[in-house]
Amino acid sequence: MNSTNRRIKIGLMLTVAVIWSILAVSVSAQVQTETNTTSGQAAHEVTVERGEVVLVRGNDLIVKMQDGSIRHFPNVSESARATVDGRQLGIHDLKPGMKLERTITVISTPKTVTTVQTVTGKVWHIVPPNSVILTLEDGTNQQFRIPKDQKFKVDGRETDAWGLKKGMKVSATKIVEVPEVHVQREERVAGTMPPAPTPPPAPPADEPILIAQAAPVPVPGAAPAELPKTGSILPLIGLLGCLSLLSSAGLGIARKVL
Repeated sequence: MNSTNRRIKIGLMLTVAVIWSILAVSVSAQVQTETNTTSGQAAHEVTVERGEVVLVRGNDLIVKMQDGSIRHFPNVSESARATVDGRQLGIHDLKPGMKLERTITVISTPKTVTTVQTVTGKVWHIVPPNSVILTLEDGTNQQFRIPKDQKFKVDGRETDAWGLKKGMKVSATKIVEVPEVHVQREERVAGTMPPAPTPPPAPPADEPILIAQAAPVPVPGAAPAELPKTGSILPLIGLLGCLSLLSSAGLGIARKVL
């Protein structure tokens, strides 16, 4: 018994689901919707940031900005590229001392999305100014909420919800405009290698260069080839004369004593 009731309930649920599906398809076929998007004048904003690479550790980048502040760029993407001297470099190719320049371009484009819904049917029941039930072309009834200040066309004339009567064939159009802003961001990074170390300046061509030369070392025991130009025999003669005088004086003293 319980199984039979369960089958009946499941059958009823499936029937209701099918009916609702058919009703939804028929209503969507009766209500025509058209969407249109218009774009306004785009605004461009360009920002340029300059700095010098201080440290690269893994995917973290430390840069000293042009104003002297230190900025930390964590978790730089592996796909990020910087154009340095014509080459595409990744985060692991950057070196301390490199000059980087990041140009950020933001393009903001205002857009308006306009949705137009049109429905045509015969008034079956009206509750002004809140709702109306229309009998659509396929014979189904559908309730619609009436927006504020909504106008209906009846035999080419416009009227509001208070002017609707049962049996009138009406056409209603609902227009909804939604403003949007489409933002596009472009980022480009360029840079230059650090300058090469400056070599020491070369001496002028007319400046003499000192050349060290070792003096010859004399060999021990070897006699000089010739006397120095300052050598003379006169001191030797004078010494011999003094010795002779001393000898004569000594002999004279000795005789007196003896």
